Amino acid sequence: MPATGDVDLEAFRAEAHRFVDWITRYLAENERLPVLSRLRPGEVRAALPRVPPTQPEPLSSFLADVERVIVPGITHWNHPSFFAYFSISASAPGILGEMLSSAFNVNAMLWKTSPAATELELLVLDWLRQMIGLPGGLLGVIQDTASSSTLVALAAAREAVPGLEARRRGLVGQARLRMYASEHAHSSVEKAGIVLGIGQDGFRAIPADDVFRMDAAALARAIAEDRAAGFTPFAVTATAGTTSTTSVDPIPAIADVCEREGLWLHVDAAYGGAAAVAPELRFVLDGADRADSIVVNPHKWLFVPVDLSVLYTRRPDVVKRAFSLVPEYLRTAEDETAPNLMDYGVSLGRRFRALKLWMVIRAFGTEGIAARIREHVRLAQLFRAWIEADPRFELTAPSPLSVVCFRALPPRGKEAEADRFNEKIMEAVNATGGAYLSHTKLRGRISLRLAIGNIRTEERHVRHAFELLGDVVGRLSDEGRPA
Repeated sequence: MPATGDVDLEAFRAEAHRFVDWITRYLAENERLPVLSRLRPGEVRAALPRVPPTQPEPLSSFLADVERVIVPGITHWNHPSFFAYFSISASAPGILGEMLSSAFNVNAMLWKTSPAATELELLVLDWLRQMIGLPGGLLGVIQDTASSSTLVALAAAREAVPGLEARRRGLVGQARLRMYASEHAHSSVEKAGIVLGIGQDGFRAIPADDVFRMDAAALARAIAEDRAAGFTPFAVTATAGTTSTTSVDPIPAIADVCEREGLWLHVDAAYGGAAAVAPELRFVLDGADRADSIVVNPHKWLFVPVDLSVLYTRRPDVVKRAFSLVPEYLRTAEDETAPNLMDYGVSLGRRFRALKLWMVIRAFGTEGIAARIREHVRLAQLFRAWIEADPRFELTAPSPLSVVCFRALPPRGKEAEADRFNEKIMEAVNATGGAYLSHTKLRGRISLRLAIGNIRTEERHVRHAFELLGDVVGRLSDEGRPA
């Protein structure tokens, strides 16, 4: 290895071939691995040297340590039996996009720092806008995650409050702001309030109806109460596919309230927005054309490797007003004729993320993506039917998309221990390594969740998860019966 400069590129070429072969085998065969890592805290770190190497190590030694140390410490999100949270998956064309992005290693902060990065981002996000049926005239900008997208959207909403000078003066001594979302909204909404200086007291959770959707009438009442108490309401976040149940808030009714009250409407469609690629599922975005901002995460259900979140807005001037800060060393001759996407978010540095979305859309096409989403919805409905037909289980929420919420019924006489019974079921299923489930709380009770979204998930994987559940429930029920 040379004493200075990069590693020998011929050695890199040889090892890159080995890495690609290894990645191909991993994608093809990773279902043989336990989905959930079985290691205990500290084991990965203990298996590696405590100090960095002083002399160069050959690239050829890296894969052996990946297999020995890293793979056992991975919870395999790219596994077809990963059913926890929202089951994201990195497709092969998306991985190729990541490889090229790393090789180019550009910073897409200004148009001039890589024109292709900016222009491809604008193009591919307009493709996505068309694919999910959003209206023209929206600006789309890539953020890293929905948490960042929501933060940017709510910062713009704060900037839009008439007479408020939060950007220049902060909030001290100015209006007491209040923002709203469903009690089932993602925690990133409340966290954005913390970051923006609005505080947890400035966030008000609105009750949901019997199918876990925001109650628009309750929202209107809350706004009136807050105005009377001296607050300044400024933003509402509606959710198209809540984290717990994937319920879709009544966006048209919420938009009516926002328009009447002069509030910014942000739609969190981080998960559910992808479903709109299938025209028959486009109901998830009904009313979203009236929103001021919308977030959709291609890394959740469009088979793009994490991290890629898209923030659309019909008020890009307000977003830019909230964030644009251009020191002299970043000024260019093209500033008046070409967009600089650094002006529409917190980060100055911006990876070339558009490459991976561009490659995924081209590899599968709109129809291919829609077919895969339809199959995931079909598998969820099939699993739901199995749960509904089995007297040992009950459904706990509607399943409009590809997530099913359910719980096991405890043995007779053990009803008071129902939550712990379901926790033990989840722990036991996950410990098998054959599937990975997560949980939530609905109406104060533990519910299990099975989320389908991995591009390699087939009916046999879903069937195996159901069989594991049945086996565990049978065993724990027998253990809980009196001798």
